Amino acid sequence: MLDYVPMSNDYPYAEKYGVNRALPEHGRDRGEVLDELRAMAKAEDATWESGRISGTMYCGDHEHYAFLNEAFGLYAHVNALQRDICPSQTRFEGEVIAMALDLFHSEAVDESTPVGLVTSGGTGSICHAVLAYRDHAAATRGTTRPNVIKPETAHPAFDKACHLFGVELRRAPVDPATTLVDLEWVSEHIDDQTVAVVGSACNYGYGTVDPIAELGEIAQARGIGLHVDGCLGGFILPFGQELGYDIPLFDFRVPGVTSISADTHKYGYAFKGSSTVLFRDKALRNAQYFFLTDWSGGKYCSPGMDGSRSGGLLAATWASLVSLGREGYRRYAEQIFATSSAMQEAVLTHPELRLLGKPTFLFSFTSDAFDVYHVNDFMRKRGWRFNGQQYPNALHMAVTRPQTQPGVVEGFAADLADAVAYAREQEAAGLSPHSGAIYGGVAGGMTDEADEFIKMVMADMMDRQQSVPPA
Repeated sequence: MLDYVPMSNDYPYAEKYGVNRALPEHGRDRGEVLDELRAMAKAEDATWESGRISGTMYCGDHEHYAFLNEAFGLYAHVNALQRDICPSQTRFEGEVIAMALDLFHSEAVDESTPVGLVTSGGTGSICHAVLAYRDHAAATRGTTRPNVIKPETAHPAFDKACHLFGVELRRAPVDPATTLVDLEWVSEHIDDQTVAVVGSACNYGYGTVDPIAELGEIAQARGIGLHVDGCLGGFILPFGQELGYDIPLFDFRVPGVTSISADTHKYGYAFKGSSTVLFRDKALRNAQYFFLTDWSGGKYCSPGMDGSRSGGLLAATWASLVSLGREGYRRYAEQIFATSSAMQEAVLTHPELRLLGKPTFLFSFTSDAFDVYHVNDFMRKRGWRFNGQQYPNALHMAVTRPQTQPGVVEGFAADLADAVAYAREQEAAGLSPHSGAIYGGVAGGMTDEADEFIKMVMADMMDRQQSVPPA
C-alpha cells in the first residue's frame, strides 16, 4: 500500500544545504561532500534504529553494513558483464545461486537440473519468472494468449510483470478467514492458455503461506508451472522450519513447484538491489534469454534483463551469505520469530483487535469495533510506522532485527494499549482517522476514481523530487 503523506518541505534539506539547480561548474571538496552525506544519513537512520518501523531495514546492524560496504567497495567499479576481466563475478553469482538452491532443497529434484539467476530485486525476479513461463509455453505448447493465476494477496509485481509482457492476469479470491487462496477457484479458471499459477510464502500483506502442496498438485495435474513467491519470506521461513515453527513445505520438496523467487536483500541481509529466482528445470530459465546475433556491434546475448551491473552488489551479497552461514541466519530467525510471537500476543490481549489468518514472522491485525486507522494515527505519534492495508482496513508489522532490541516489544505493548483506548474514544465521538484518507477513506471505497487519484499522487511525488525551489 502507498503510504502517502505530503512533505512539509517540498525541497528537503534546501534550507540547510541549498539546492543544485544545475551541474556545478567547479567541484566541491570531497571531505565536505562526505560530511554532508554523513549528516543526512545519521539523521535518517535514527528513524528506524528505534525498532518502531515495520520492515524496511531487515538487518539494521551497522557493523554488518560496514562489512558489506567494504566488500562492495572492492568491486563497485566492476561491470559484472565483463567476466573475462573480473572472473570473481562468476564465482560470486554462481555460489549465491548454489546457496539459494541448497536452501530451497534442490536436492529433492531428480528429474531435471535446478538452476537460477541473480536479479535486481523481487520485482526483477518475478518479471523473469513470468517472462520464462510465457516464452517456454509459447515454444513448447504453442500458447498465444498466455495467462497467469495469482491469489489476490500475491505481490503487485505479478500484475506489473503481466502488464509489461502482455500476459493476462487472473486474480483468485482468498478466504477472508484464513487469507489463503481459493483452490477451487484456481482449478476452475485454468485453461489451455494458462502458463503458471502463483502461491506466496509468505504473502506481503498478512505473513501467511498459501497451500503450496495443494497448488502443486493442481499444477502437475494440469501440466502448468507453479511459481512460489518467497521474495519476502524466502531467507527466513526455512530457518523457522528448522526451529520447529509450523510452516508448511513450499520449496522444491513440493513436486509441483517449478520456480521460486527469494530476495537476498531482505532477510538475506544483503544490500538493496539483489534477489534470486530459481528454476526447477534449466529449460525454463533458458527460455527467457535474449540474444541478437545480427547486430553490427557484434553478437549480443543477455541471460537477464539487466545489462551492466555493479560487481559490488554480487560481492556484497555473497559476503553476507558466507559470513553469516546457516547458524547466523538461524540465530537471527529465532530472535525474529520470538519477537513476532510476543507482539502478536500483545495484539490478542485486546478484544477489539484480531489477527488476520495464521501469521509467521509478519502479522496483520484489524478491528471490528472501530476503524483500525485510529490505532495507526495514535501509534504514529509514538514513532511507530506500520504498513497499511484495505479490504479490510488493517495494519501489518513485518518484524525485522531492529524489533528484537531490548524494550521494543514492551514499548509496542504499552503504546498499543494507549492506542486502543484512543481508538475507542475517537469511534465514540464519530470521528474519522487521519491516516484513512488513502487506505480506506478514498482508495478503499473507490475504483476508477482511486486509480486516477493514485496517478495524481505519484505524479505529484515525482514532480516534487524533480523540481527545484525558486531562486
